[in-house]
Order: sequence, then structure tokens, then C-alpha cells
Amino acid sequence: MPEPIRVVVGEDSFLMREGILGALAGSDRIEVVGAEGDLDALRETIERTLPDVVVSDRGMPPTGTNEGILLAVELGRTRPEIGVVVLSQGLPRLADATDLFDHGNLRRAYILKERIADGGMLIDAVESVARGTPVIDPGVIDVLVEGDGAGREPGIERLTPREREVLALVAEGASNAAIARALVITTRAVERHVNSIFAKLDLADDRDVNRRVLAAMMFMRSVPR
Repeated sequence: MPEPIRVVVGEDSFLMREGILGALAGSDRIEVVGAEGDLDALRETIERTLPDVVVSDRGMPPTGTNEGILLAVELGRTRPEIGVVVLSQGLPRLADATDLFDHGNLRRAYILKERIADGGMLIDAVESVARGTPVIDPGVIDVLVEGDGAGREPGIERLTPREREVLALVAEGASNAAIARALVITTRAVERHVNSIFAKLDLADDRDVNRRVLAAMMFMRSVPR
């Protein structure tokens, strides 16, 4: 059996924390090794347990503003091997999403708290960032592209029908293996499609923000609203 994904949870609301813990308990592949309600205690627990993934509220004491985002940025410098899933209550902020996905760190996810009711989505997000696949909630993408009209991404028009299918799944946060299962093709075929998509969308290797997130944003821009 593979080693479980070790997770630390940061959430100051008791009821929400219990909801997160309950959702994570639905997977035998995840082991929660700590849960804290403020940033300082969360930092200490992370250093003591060195988890694979941190699930953190966007805001918690001491200020209740953007502690989860700051922690993700901090861990990107000090512990880049630790994944971070940030949970946002209500409308996410453009600056937060930009900071979270900047500098090419693939072990990041940004999802809305309302998704916690669907325990499977949180579990999928934890597993995805643990293996280095970013996840961005479609609701967060809506904020990132707010004000942009549909059809303003000419690169999308160059994609084949199959590449558009692949990109739609990338925008949902699916891994290459998951895409292969969904489309009943090989993982190698998915890799070829993804590389072709990146080339047609002019997403170079040296972009600071990882290419899967950028591709997802471009796809969402192209979807009629």
C-alpha cells in the first residue's frame, strides 16, 4: 500500500474545521496529522509534522484576512515540497489567486469553501497537489477573467476538437491520468495533446505562473457566458 498523504488543516471556525476533517476522513489515502485555528499555531504544527499538504482557510487569526495565501507564499520559499490547498469563503480575490499560483509552484489549489459539502472535491484537490498537479476552482477562474468577453483567445480557435476536450478537463483540475481515463486514451497521448495545447496557446516553459493554470484561464475566457 502507498504511504498516506499527511495533511495539516488550518481553520479557525470549529464547525468548518469539523466539516473539513469529516470530508478528509472519507479517504483512506489521507491521514490528518494536525489541525489548528490560527496562523502561528499552524506554522508550528507544519514545522513539527512536515506534512505533504496543508489545507488552509484564506483568512484566520491574527487578522482574518489573507493568512492562507501568505502561508502558501512562505512555504513556496521554505518548504516547496509541501502542497497547499487554500479555501476561500465567498468571492475570491484576484490578487490572492495571482500570488498563490505565481512562481510556477504546481502544488497549489484554490477552491471555494462551498465545495466542502462535496467531500470528493476536497479529497481530489489534496491528492492533486500532493502529486504536483494544480487545481483552480471554476468560480475562482471567473474572478480571474472577470470583464473579459468570450472569444478573446485566438489560440483556442487553433485547437482540434480533441485538444479542446483535453483542455476542458485541464480547466477542471484533472491530472493527465484522469484525462486519459475520461477520454479512454493513453496517458502518453494526453501528454502529446497537452504539449500541443501549450504550444498553440503560446505558453512558454519560462512563465512564472504554471501553464496548466494559464491554459485553464484561457479556456474559461473562451466559454460563452
